[in-house]
Amino acid sequence: MALITHVNVCNADNEIYCCLRNKIVKLDAQQKEQFCRGCKMYAGEAAGYERSVTCVWEDLRVVSNPHVAVDPVEEFMHNQIREVPPEGQALFLYTTEW
Repeated sequence: MALITHVNVCNADNEIYCCLRNKIVKLDAQQKEQFCRGCKMYAGEAAGYERSVTCVWEDLRVVSNPHVAVDPVEEFMHNQIREVPPEGQALFLYTTEW
């Protein structure tokens, strides 16, 4: 599976979808310091976009590369869908956060 560059652009409330936390978060100094800074997916500020961040991770969805996410609610919802093959080996994903 290929690594996908995700450009997460803040909405009007300064929110983005955070894959690490699997939730919608405020992109503020606290988020950047406590989570982005130590995250292996974090790839820095997004060039060409105000109030944004770039993350790189293996995305199970079929998306463009780079994938620009401008609606954190939509991005969150799309990342909750997990497809299971009808037969054969299956990849089970789970999270400990709700």
